[in-house]
Amino acid sequence: MKTSVKIFTSMLLTFCSMIVFAQKGSVGGKVVAKGTPLTDVSVSLTGTAVTTKTDSAGNYVFDKIALGSYKIVASAVGFRKVIKSVTIKEAETVDLNFDLSHFENDLNEVVVTGTLKEVKRLESPVPVEVYTQAYFRKNPTPSIFEALQNVNGVRPQLNCNICNTGDIHINGLEGPYTMILIDGMPIVSSLSSVYGLSGIPNSLVEQIEIVKGPASSLYGSEAVGGLINIITKKPQNAPKLSADIFSTTYGEINTDLGFKFKAGSNVDVLTGVNYFKYGNPVDHNHDNFTDVTLQDRISVFQKWNFKRKHNRVFTLGGRYVYEDRWGGEMQWNKSYRGGDQVYGESIYTNRWELIGSYQLPVKEKLFLAFSYNEHDQDSRYGTTSYIAEQKIGFAQLTWDKKAGNHDLLFGSALRYTFYDDNTPATTGVNQDLKRNTWLPGIFVQDEITLSPKHKFLAGFRYDYNSVHGNIFTPRVAYKWSIDENNILRLNAGTGFRVVNIFTEDHAALTGAREVKVNGKLKPEKTYNVNLNYLKKMYSANGTFFGIEASAFYTYFNNRIIGDFDTNPNEINYSNLDGYAVSKGFSANMDLTLTNGLKFIVGGTYQDVATYENGVKEQQILTEKFSGNWAVSYKINPLNLIIDYTGNIYSPMRLPLLSEADPRREYSPVWSIQNIQLTFGGFKNIEVYGGVKNLLNWTPNRGNPFIIARANDPFDNNVTYNANGSVKMTADNPYGLTFDPTYVYGPNQNIRGFLGIRLTIK
Repeated sequence: MKTSVKIFTSMLLTFCSMIVFAQKGSVGGKVVAKGTPLTDVSVSLTGTAVTTKTDSAGNYVFDKIALGSYKIVASAVGFRKVIKSVTIKEAETVDLNFDLSHFENDLNEVVVTGTLKEVKRLESPVPVEVYTQAYFRKNPTPSIFEALQNVNGVRPQLNCNICNTGDIHINGLEGPYTMILIDGMPIVSSLSSVYGLSGIPNSLVEQIEIVKGPASSLYGSEAVGGLINIITKKPQNAPKLSADIFSTTYGEINTDLGFKFKAGSNVDVLTGVNYFKYGNPVDHNHDNFTDVTLQDRISVFQKWNFKRKHNRVFTLGGRYVYEDRWGGEMQWNKSYRGGDQVYGESIYTNRWELIGSYQLPVKEKLFLAFSYNEHDQDSRYGTTSYIAEQKIGFAQLTWDKKAGNHDLLFGSALRYTFYDDNTPATTGVNQDLKRNTWLPGIFVQDEITLSPKHKFLAGFRYDYNSVHGNIFTPRVAYKWSIDENNILRLNAGTGFRVVNIFTEDHAALTGAREVKVNGKLKPEKTYNVNLNYLKKMYSANGTFFGIEASAFYTYFNNRIIGDFDTNPNEINYSNLDGYAVSKGFSANMDLTLTNGLKFIVGGTYQDVATYENGVKEQQILTEKFSGNWAVSYKINPLNLIIDYTGNIYSPMRLPLLSEADPRREYSPVWSIQNIQLTFGGFKNIEVYGGVKNLLNWTPNRGNPFIIARANDPFDNNVTYNANGSVKMTADNPYGLTFDPTYVYGPNQNIRGFLGIRLTIK
């Protein structure tokens, strides 16, 4: 009897278990970030092979799941993995949503700049810094040039108090050592480096990738101090319509428009227009010169994406830029242009560009990239005329090939440069820099996966310059993934740069100094090493902390120096009889809290100096320390974001005219700080506003004047001694000549701004 009961009970339990296990349930939900559905997010059940992806509305679902407890993982590019637990108790559908707003991870973007291949940033053996459009919106600016002021180790340097032209410094190295790319094409360089960063429609920028240190083995000349690659949006991923318009209390108006359309079933077209207008002369420091250059600029950009078989790439893009800018005495108008009655600096820039990328219709991954641009400039600096023309054609064929643990890249490139101007840069000993320069080159790169944790990269490039001959630039890189949260990278390489001083040094064109070129200039060569360490930490509640630190060292041969000190009436250019060194340390810290508070803080210490005849001299206009920050806080119930951004710079040596010059030899510690409020409570619309330069800092603080001899810009009342030096007189007690190059920071006071942003997806 007892045996029968046991058998019956066992059979009953087995039957019930079969019923229970036969029951199925479902799990589904939505994945969003900041209220926006995320497409193509990978969602999986841990411990199983079951996986799916979210649809265009951010939805996912798992059907017919056996009852029980599970862990579900959501992962997407740009976000950290999020794991949630769920229990299915009966035949039901369980709602499980994921909000990734506080799980953004800037370390997982796809980058191309470091190795010319699309790889996740964490996988790249070359450290690449990535800044998205969202980062630059924390402090809206009318140009990429100004936007870079909040990037650690990168400083937009104004080179003239009057016309406000400038360049980009990376780790203390001046603008000519920085290569600017648009979608990987070197179309902003040489003559246009001063102006090419203005007029790129910010609304069309997907992200900006920055590599610090020489990259000549992949990109050739000018990629010595580093490179900045501006990646524009893919037409198929861009919103249907975007508009961003803001104005400041100074009277500046900036308009960015973007829209896309289809030109047939297989062609997506993206168009962007930027217009910037500033026509309000102000003179807050009362020197009778405009504090800020007046500008009228329009830029039109268009990008075509062609759909092809097997998802092969074919894109074409073009941009046209026209700018009219001037600064000078407050009573100046165009009737005085080039004359000696009223001083003004007037610059007309006319520029167009074409870029493209085409994947060849073969099984191998062969890509042809090409670009062409023309830049015409008509400038007047007082009575000094600078009329220049530049044309650059570029073509590059690359073969991306994998063989075992080798990830190979072969390439050949050809760069043609036509340059001519009306200055001594193209006459005399440097006349061979005029007209046509050819630069063919070949390169090879091998990324070897030694083990899952160790990668080694070796690259070599050979170029033949039609003026300077053979140029070799090797490089090596090593990446050690200690674990998924600790990565060490070591990079070393060489770089070279062929120089046109007048295209890059604004000081050579303004003021009363005489320009002299001592001997035939040789191309500069550099040797560089960079050690990079990345650490990231996560907490269970979604808090993220990351720190990235780098130590860098660059050694220069043949450095070309403009000597402003030996004779205050001259600028002498020559190759350095010695060497130069740029070395330092930088660190970036990123902290994201689950309460909506986010900190991004960076700092760089650098020592940039020349060594000649045993004497060390700090580079002019170069700070020892710089820092930047962006603090953001989102108040979800109010749909309000508060952004507090800023930077700080230590003293830098400034270009004085003589020992009697009463202006400061070194700048003070200075800082530009901004605050912004953004309201997103309207459908498709954001309204933002705030205050720039909260501390109301300008360079004239602590100085008797900024522009030397602003009352006599044509030096009509300057007298000279028998030896050619300036004579001190009652009218000229310090023995100075007119000079506007004493500049190291923006000259705009505190000001408010207000803008509106429309996005229709």
